[in-house]
Amino acid sequence: MKIAFDAKRISHNSTGLGNYSRYIINILSKYYPDHQYQLYFPSKGQTNLRTQIPAKQQIKDFYPKGLYTIRYFKSLWRSYGIIKDLQGNSPDLFHGLSNELPFGLEKAKIKSVVTIHDLIFLRYPQFYPWIDRHIYAYKFKKACQEATKIIAISEMTKMDIISFFHIPEKKITVIYQGCDQSFKQTASSDKKMMVRKKYNLPERYILYVGSIESRKNLLLVIKAIGLLKEKINLIAIGKQTAYTAIVKEHIQKLKLEGQVSLLSNIPFDELPAIYQMASLFTYPSFFEGFGIPIIEALYSSIPVIAATGSCLEEAGGPDSIYINPNDEVAMSEAIKKVLSEKAIANKMIDQGKKYVTHFSDEKIAKDIINIYNQVINEP
Repeated sequence: MKIAFDAKRISHNSTGLGNYSRYIINILSKYYPDHQYQLYFPSKGQTNLRTQIPAKQQIKDFYPKGLYTIRYFKSLWRSYGIIKDLQGNSPDLFHGLSNELPFGLEKAKIKSVVTIHDLIFLRYPQFYPWIDRHIYAYKFKKACQEATKIIAISEMTKMDIISFFHIPEKKITVIYQGCDQSFKQTASSDKKMMVRKKYNLPERYILYVGSIESRKNLLLVIKAIGLLKEKINLIAIGKQTAYTAIVKEHIQKLKLEGQVSLLSNIPFDELPAIYQMASLFTYPSFFEGFGIPIIEALYSSIPVIAATGSCLEEAGGPDSIYINPNDEVAMSEAIKKVLSEKAIANKMIDQGKKYVTHFSDEKIAKDIINIYNQVINEP
């Protein structure tokens, strides 16, 4: 089988869609090495990201030619010009890994799969500029309509696709995401010591990983820590946005400057050690398509407190704790409970490690290959 992929995110995005795209290619090429994987890049992108996919004989890279190599035409190639290249390379199907497909696949008689990660821009339009919302809505809906099959990364996303785009349920399959292999391996003592010293990490801390933006709701954890009598440190890692100023204002207001550290641009290979040394992981987001940081935390053997209202229960399982994303008192009480009652924390860790086997690489790769076979065998 020859499978073509939209590979832009592989070499252009260091988090989110990029991590998913690299993950899928890596697990498919590992567990199903007899297939050919054609990666279509609009440009070279970042070498450090591209090399996270090891060179293999069954993985082939393709780039624009002619006029499409000009900077302003590369996006046109990804949306339109790629069709001619696909026809020349004759893949059995095309997989859009990041919510969209090139225009004209159906007309060119190329079967397709699209992964839809979330429709947050429709649920929470206030978090997105007007033009972005309309572009996303058009592209995502068009991809869902034209794709032979749709992969939704959670039951919540599947429900949203049906509700907002009126797509038949039988066309959609839920296949969860996994996380990078490095989170499944215990970091060495030397690595942990180096990371602790580099970032001046305290002996005990709560961890948050995710963009520091309003939807992710870091402010809830800040307020919750302010309610605790016992001093506890928070390490928050993620890209900073305008919302960071509000977070910093509350840190000062609650006199938490010595307890909260906001970090960004952390090298990926240092993250597992930071996770594994944490006492607790919090993910208070108002809404997510899935919640990969929760999976990373469960593999890292730390208890998780997340928010209700989206799909985070799917990621964290029945033994993680979930609170209303507007209730800092409940968050504060949950933090106190986990950190003060060792038996509860240990149970959460043990059950979390069992639950996270739902997201094994081999199972996810098998589920995706099954979708490909269904697509190819459809009349």
